[in-house]
Amino acid sequence: MDLTREELLEAYRTLRMIRAFEEKLNELVTAGKMGGFLHLYIGEEAVATGVCSHLGVRDWVASTHRGHGHCIAKGVDIRAMMAELFGRATGTSRGKGGSMHIADVQQGMLGANGIVGAGIPLATGAALSAKLKGTGGVAVAFFGDGATNQGQFHESLNMAANWKLPVVYVVENNGYGEFTPTDFVVPVKDIATRAGSYAMRSEIADGMDFFDVYEKAGEAIRRARAGEGPTLLECKTYRFAGHFVGDPLAYRAKEEAEDWIQNRDPLARFEGQVLEAALVEADDLRRIDHDVEEELAAAVVDAEAAPPPGLEELLTDVYARGES
Repeated sequence: MDLTREELLEAYRTLRMIRAFEEKLNELVTAGKMGGFLHLYIGEEAVATGVCSHLGVRDWVASTHRGHGHCIAKGVDIRAMMAELFGRATGTSRGKGGSMHIADVQQGMLGANGIVGAGIPLATGAALSAKLKGTGGVAVAFFGDGATNQGQFHESLNMAANWKLPVVYVVENNGYGEFTPTDFVVPVKDIATRAGSYAMRSEIADGMDFFDVYEKAGEAIRRARAGEGPTLLECKTYRFAGHFVGDPLAYRAKEEAEDWIQNRDPLARFEGQVLEAALVEADDLRRIDHDVEEELAAAVVDAEAAPPPGLEELLTDVYARGES
C-alpha cells in the first residue's frame, strides 16, 4: 500500500461520511422531514472514494441519479448538499435542483443527473476541453450498468478512443438496472469487454474493496493524464438499499443481499485491512466516526433553519428556448 497514514484516514473519513450521509437521508425521508425521490449509495462507497482519491480541482466528475457519494468524494460541501436536499436557498443549486441535480462546478462536480447515461457525454466533453486547453485535467464519468445499453455510452467511447481523450469511464455494476438483473439485459459477462470494440483499455475492479479500486483507478487516471487515452473501468459492486428509498425490493432474494452486506461491506473490509496491517489505530477510526456524526448533525440543523429560495430566484439559472 503506497498510502500514508494521513491519506488512509482521509479515505476512511470519505467512506464513513458517504455511509453516514446516506443513512441520515434515509432517516429523514422515513420520518417525513424530507421529500422527493432519493437513491442511496450505501454499499458502493469504495468506488467513489477509490476513484476520487486521485482527483483534484482541475479534474471533472459527471454523476448519476445516485450521486451523493460522488459529490462527497469530490469535495462538495455537505452542508450545501444537505441544504439542497431540503430545498433551501443555501443549497448547491439554491434549493431548486434537489437530489438528482446537485452540482458544484468550483469543485469540478458537473452534477448528478436524472437521465440515465447523460453524464457520459458531459465527461467526454470536459475531457475534450481539458485536452484542447492543456490543463492536465482528467474527466471521470460514473454510471450504472444500465447506462451501457444507451447510445451515448457507445458514441462517447468511440469519440474518446479516437481522439485519445483524458477520460475514465467508471461503470458501477451493482447487478441491477432499477429492478431488472443486469444479466437479463446485457449479453456479456463483463461490461468491461465492451471497451474492446473501441480499442480502449479496460479493467475490472472489486467495487467493494477500496484498495483494488484505488489501484486500478489510479493507473487509469495516470494514463489519461499522460495522454495515453481513456479507460473503461468496471467496478463490481452492490447497493445495500433499494433502487430508491421505499423500494420494496421484491425483485431480489433476501439471502443475496444479506451475503453482500455481511461479508463484503466496503467499510468493514477497509477497517479490517488497515487494522490488520497496523497502518492506523482503531481509536483514529472511532474519532472520525464521531466527527462525521457531529458534522452531519450540524448540517441538518443549518439546513432546517435556512430559508427557501425567494420568488426572485424563480428564473435564475433556468435556461429555456423561447419563441422570437
